[in-house]
Amino acid sequence: MTGRAYDGRVLDAAIDPDQQAIIPDVSGNDVNGLGEADVRKPTPIYWQDPRTLAHGAMQMWMLEKTRQDVPEVAEMQHGLGGRGPNERTPIADEKVTDSPDAFSEAAKAFALDHESDQVGIARMRPEWVYEGMDLDLPWVIVIAVQMDHAELATAPDPPSVVEVMRQYNRGTRAARALADWIRAQGYDAHPHGGPTGGPMTLIPAALEAGLGELGKHGSIINRTLGSSFRLAGVVTDMPLVADAPDAFGVDDFCSSCRVCETACPPDAIAPEKQLVRGVTKWYVDFDRCAPYFNQTYGCGICIAVCPWSRPEVGPKLLQKMLRRRSG
Repeated sequence: MTGRAYDGRVLDAAIDPDQQAIIPDVSGNDVNGLGEADVRKPTPIYWQDPRTLAHGAMQMWMLEKTRQDVPEVAEMQHGLGGRGPNERTPIADEKVTDSPDAFSEAAKAFALDHESDQVGIARMRPEWVYEGMDLDLPWVIVIAVQMDHAELATAPDPPSVVEVMRQYNRGTRAARALADWIRAQGYDAHPHGGPTGGPMTLIPAALEAGLGELGKHGSIINRTLGSSFRLAGVVTDMPLVADAPDAFGVDDFCSSCRVCETACPPDAIAPEKQLVRGVTKWYVDFDRCAPYFNQTYGCGICIAVCPWSRPEVGPKLLQKMLRRRSG
């Protein structure tokens, strides 16, 4: 399949024969629960231990291709301060006592002072934790870090993936710093930053924590950051207060907008919501998306073209949607 135009280019969505040979018989849409009526935990599908994944060979193919073609990404994988992913500040023997409101305010202030651009808090839900993984802490603090949209707009070319990795690194640093601060107050805390997968999926937690609404492209649209941001998180038992979801009209907008749908080279973005693990929502076809995503170092076209992400357009859309809702 070929011929989708983006930024003046006609992009080839044909699958590389080497990758075609390792695509499994298992449908990624089935793994994700497309069409399932019952709510259940997500099944790990990507960015986990490839030995445990049906699509693990595809994941490794993508990482190797990126290492070879975009060496800056491999170099940035070592740029997280020289600490191993499991190296944490010891939990203080004595707990600091304060109210959940005060702890929430202090945690957000710390995060915003340590590389985070936005922060939200949600009470943990078991359906966010991947099958086969244990996570019994009651709170998740979700961090958003903004991307440079000019760099993102180069997608699917290498400068885009370099920017994505730069911001994933920043989100990881921010999450680690926040977790260390919480542990110093005497509470348990564990950070997670992408692109590798942690024990839970962060998008539904971010939606619940007030960081935006789910867009047709399967990513969150934030009222100020658009879709040009990445997520990180900290799970903890520090007493906190949950934020409210933020609905400002994205769902209605995406129902009539076709920008990302039209721009997607493998035609992976559906025009209507679909049922996924008991929830009707926007969903991107994994089997169509993943091969092109792999060949283009993570693609990103859909969030780059999203009108909400463009700095000169997003604020105007927000004001328009807010006026419509208030009227």
